[in-house]
Amino acid sequence: QVQLVESGGGSVQAGGSLRLSCAASGYAYSRYCMGWFRQAPGKEREGVAAIDSDGSTSYADSVKGRFTISKDNAKNTLYLQMNSLKPEDTAMYYCAVDPFPGPDILYSCSHSGYWGQGTQVIVSS
Repeated sequence: QVQLVESGGGSVQAGGSLRLSCAASGYAYSRYCMGWFRQAPGKEREGVAAIDSDGSTSYADSVKGRFTISKDNAKNTLYLQMNSLKPEDTAMYYCAVDPFPGPDILYSCSHSGYWGQGTQVIVSS
């Protein structure tokens, strides 16, 4: 059974940084994507960043140049380094995995059937 546990959220001022972590277990797929999506109250789910099993990455335009996704295969952990945070980054952030990703890994990972409980990020101005 796939389990994803996020941590690292919190409250920061605009311009600050946070690093989210996602401990993954329960899957052993040779090809997959892992990623982060976010959802703010009253807004649609937004794919933020994704990385596939080959290490290729994809980012939403709104976070390019500010966020970096990475994974530690030895620790089965996914990370999201978030710099230069803005109030519009405020949302619940979820880690997700898709064992059968399509060519658009950002879309696949933000619409998969496996995600964690989320971690809250609040950015104040």
